Amino acid sequence: MGLETARLLARDGAAVALLGRRQEALDSVADTIRAEGGTALALAADITDADDVTRVLDRVRTELGPVDVLVNNAGSASSVLNPQWLPHDEWRQVLDVNLTAVFQLTQAVLPDMLDRGAGTIVTVSSLAAVNPNLLGGAAYGAAKAGVRNFMTFLHNTFRNQGLRAITVLPGEADTPILDNRARPPAPEERAAMLRPEDVAEAIRLAVALPQRVVLQEIVVAPTHQRDVSADLDISRWAGAPADAAPQA
Repeated sequence: MGLETARLLARDGAAVALLGRRQEALDSVADTIRAEGGTALALAADITDADDVTRVLDRVRTELGPVDVLVNNAGSASSVLNPQWLPHDEWRQVLDVNLTAVFQLTQAVLPDMLDRGAGTIVTVSSLAAVNPNLLGGAAYGAAKAGVRNFMTFLHNTFRNQGLRAITVLPGEADTPILDNRARPPAPEERAAMLRPEDVAEAIRLAVALPQRVVLQEIVVAPTHQRDVSADLDISRWAGAPADAAPQA
């Protein structure tokens, strides 16, 4: 979703700064954007580390100028979905990536946006925020609900100072994160899901609308709702002790 969003915004003339863990992957995306005539700066960073966020945002300001649009798209889910057995370190890691990192990046760009009286912050949450279940897991649902709350706070607090705070809530999307599910969906199931470019188009629309308009919350869902009962049953026992799981 981040790649497709960056490509679309670059095609619209935005100079795009790409933040992520792996420099090689970022460079590949930046090369794609440049080949399409866009401008991209690729910066590897740990967005859960406040000092690293400050470092890369200082470089973005130096090379591209103040941030007009922040898109928070990084996501992480735990391997154990059931809170009965969810390790504490997995819980913290999921909240760090999906919630704390959004706070830290927002805090870093907010002063410039408020000083200019204009700015847009888009955060990709999830329908797990409003319908939490074992597909995403306890930590993921809690983090995505928390970030939705935080974005609503930004909207209620700063809208009259020119800040547009936008939450995007995608349903199931065919992205690599599905490969890590307790039961990875089959190809025919993925075919009916959202694609990354679908979510990117929603983000592009929200960003491209005039400053006077804010799409405060956008739900992007597959038209077809698949049966996930088997997935939920398998996910319930992921990470369970051997003596706790049901016997075949």
